[in-house]
Amino acid sequence: MNVKYSDIRRKLFNKRNKPLGDGAASLSHFLQVARSESEKYYLDLATSFVKDVLNESFEYYKIPFNFDVPFPPPKHPDFTFIDLFAGIGGFRIVFQEQNGKCVFSSEWDLNAQKTYEANFGELPFGDITKINETNIPDHDILLGGFPCQPFSIAGVSKKNSLGRQHGFLDVTQGTLFFDIARIIKEKHPKALLLENVKNLTSHDKKRTYSVIEKTLKDLGYKLFPQIIDARYYVPQHRERIYIVGFHEDCVPEDFKFVFPDPPKEEQFFASVLLPNPADKYTLTPNLWKYLQEYAEKHRSKGNGFGYGITPLNGVSRTLSARYYKDGSEILISQGNSKIPRRMSPEECRNLMGFPANFIIRNIGVSEMQLYRQFGNSVVVPVLRAISKEMKTVLDKYMDQVSK
Repeated sequence: MNVKYSDIRRKLFNKRNKPLGDGAASLSHFLQVARSESEKYYLDLATSFVKDVLNESFEYYKIPFNFDVPFPPPKHPDFTFIDLFAGIGGFRIVFQEQNGKCVFSSEWDLNAQKTYEANFGELPFGDITKINETNIPDHDILLGGFPCQPFSIAGVSKKNSLGRQHGFLDVTQGTLFFDIARIIKEKHPKALLLENVKNLTSHDKKRTYSVIEKTLKDLGYKLFPQIIDARYYVPQHRERIYIVGFHEDCVPEDFKFVFPDPPKEEQFFASVLLPNPADKYTLTPNLWKYLQEYAEKHRSKGNGFGYGITPLNGVSRTLSARYYKDGSEILISQGNSKIPRRMSPEECRNLMGFPANFIIRNIGVSEMQLYRQFGNSVVVPVLRAISKEMKTVLDKYMDQVSK
C-alpha cells in the first residue's frame, strides 16, 4: 500500500493557528523514524494521540509512508542527527543531502514550525527547555543555531563561598546553551555544529564564549571555531561563527578540522532577484520620505545610519529579522524616477541560499513572518560546505567509534 504523507497531514494540521502539542509532534516523528531504533522514543505518545485525539487505530500509522514533501527523509541513512533551535530547517536540508536522518527536531516558534513541517513532513517539538534529554533519541551529530545570553555568575559565587563544587550545568543554568550541554552530556554525539552571531566571541566581555568553550571541552570535544562571511556563497555580507566539534574518542589526538575554502568568485545581488515584482513591495511615498529624512538626520551628525540601496553587481547588507518593518537595510533601485522596493520573501529565500522548491506559500504563514524567518535563518550554502567536510571526517573515522 502506497500511503502519502499528504493523506494524513490535513487531519493533523487542520487547526494550524493553534499549538498541536507533543502528541502531534510525536506522531510526525514516529512516521519519520518508524522501523528504526529511534521509534521507541515516540511510540507511546504517538499511539495515545492517534487513539485519544484522532480516534483511530494506530495500525494504519505503522504502514510505510511516502513523504511527498520537498525534502523527505533518506530511506537508508549513513548517520543520524538532531536539529535544535531548528528555525525553518536550514541545517536539516544540508545534512539530509549528506544522507543523514533527523531523529529529533525542536523549535518554539509556531510559525516557523509550520514552514518546517510543510517542507520536511515533521512537526518539531516546542520549547526545548521543557524536554527531558532522556526522551531524545541517540544520534551521531547535534546541530543548533542557539541564541546567546549572558551567564550569571551568582550561583557559581555562592557555591564557591560555601566551599561546594559546581559543574558546567550550574554555570550554564538559565541559558539556552544549558539545554545543548545537558543533551550532549546525556547522548554523547560523535560530532556537533553550532552557529551564532559573530559577536558571540565578545559577548558579555568574552565570558559567554569562554564558558561555552570550556563546557564543550570538559564534555570531551575537540573544538574548531571559525568566523565565515557568507558573501562568497551568497551575495550578502553576513558574518557568523561556526563551531565544529568532534568527540575526542572519534578522532585521532592530533586531529585538526579544516574548514572548506570559500568559492573564489563573489556572487552578485542581481542573481537573487526575480522579474516583475508585485507593486506591494515598492515602498509607500511616506515611508520613503521618512527613510530619506532619517538618513539625512544621522548623516549630518556624522553617523552612518540609514537605508541601503544594494548595487546589482555587489553584495547586500545583512538580512535581519526586522526586514519586514521597512526593508531599509536592503532596498532595490527601480530607476531614478521610481521609489525603491524591498525584496519579496522569495528573493529573501534566494539570498539565504534556500532551494527554489523550499515551500513558503499557502501554509498559513504571513509575509511578515516569512521575512522574520529568513532574517533569523542560516545561510544554506555555507552549511552545505561545512557538512560535506564533517561527513568526510565521520566516514574516515567511523570505525574508531564504539557503536
